[in-house]
Amino acid sequence: MTGAERSEVQVYLALGANLGDAQASVLAAIQSIAALPDTRLIATSSLYRTAPIDATGPDYVNAVIAVATRLNAPELLMHLQQIENQAGRARPYRNAPRTLDLDILLYGDARIGSATLQVPHPRMNERAFVLVPLAEIAPDKVSPAQRNAVAAQLIERLAAPLH
Repeated sequence: MTGAERSEVQVYLALGANLGDAQASVLAAIQSIAALPDTRLIATSSLYRTAPIDATGPDYVNAVIAVATRLNAPELLMHLQQIENQAGRARPYRNAPRTLDLDILLYGDARIGSATLQVPHPRMNERAFVLVPLAEIAPDKVSPAQRNAVAAQLIERLAAPLH
């Protein structure tokens, strides 16, 4: 089945960067994702600044976007990894600083547990840099209890969404 024959799925993606011009990297990644085959951008959160969690390095610039896509989850992941690689992403060790990090948070209602992809993202409920921007564009996806669980994590809104 080709992408054009599949039904669209609403997907939420987290974007982050903390090396180089992180804000420009995140904005360029949004444009690259919007240009993927069988994919259209639905919503973009504000940009946020957060300190690294379980890591060192400069602060991150983060955002969450919603897309509708006919790509299946492994195809989407492959495209996201290509965008990361084009941005100079290296993986020298776990939680290393990065030029770009793209994660699939939610892929419709799917639950995926493979060696290469876990959806819903396994740590999304532990991260203000995911839940705050996700709640901005999809308030029904984040409960008050989830927001309260990350309320102590510092997060600063940098820029309004790019509607």
